[in-house]
Amino acid sequence: MNTTAVHPQPSGADQSTPAPQNSRSTAALIRYSAIGGLVSVSLGVYARLHTPTGQGIFTFGFPAVLPMKAWFATAAAVLAIGQLTSALWMWGRLPGAGSAPTWVPPMHRWLGTVAFVFTLPVAYHCLWALGFQQTTTRVLLHSILGCAFYGAFVTKMLILRSKLLPGWALPIAGGTLVAILVGIWFTSSFWFFTTIGFPGV
Repeated sequence: MNTTAVHPQPSGADQSTPAPQNSRSTAALIRYSAIGGLVSVSLGVYARLHTPTGQGIFTFGFPAVLPMKAWFATAAAVLAIGQLTSALWMWGRLPGAGSAPTWVPPMHRWLGTVAFVFTLPVAYHCLWALGFQQTTTRVLLHSILGCAFYGAFVTKMLILRSKLLPGWALPIAGGTLVAILVGIWFTSSFWFFTTIGFPGV
């Protein structure tokens, strides 16, 4: 989930020949999106065809797997929102914040890295132990969003390192990734907290 303060503009662009540059940008965006889509579909196919084990994993000190997943997903969502806020600060879009100090970009990167790490045990258990489920609308939406998250993550990482795309591509990719993660939280942790309760460590 790492981003830079400003997405670089295409280097060496010739203003007299915008069409080829636009074509390259469009092709790159389609290519990166297709790669991310392939990752999402691959995870969905695996989760659907794989026989769920129904087993638990290491709980990291929590009393059970589900409380661990609820809190880990919550931590990831909070960190992602923090990363989005720091990105708005770096881009000068945070009202009343002024210019971002030098410690904001590294904090931004670390927020994204730690958030992504928090998602891994959750996703592993979902894929390995539960599989792709569609017992209710909420569960189906959660399964779809869970697979979409990692595809969106791959797409964002590719956009982040590309010099072919316009400046709006990275903010949209980053915002989409955060929105998907928040959707995952609402269809899992929020439901758990409001239905089961707030589990402790």
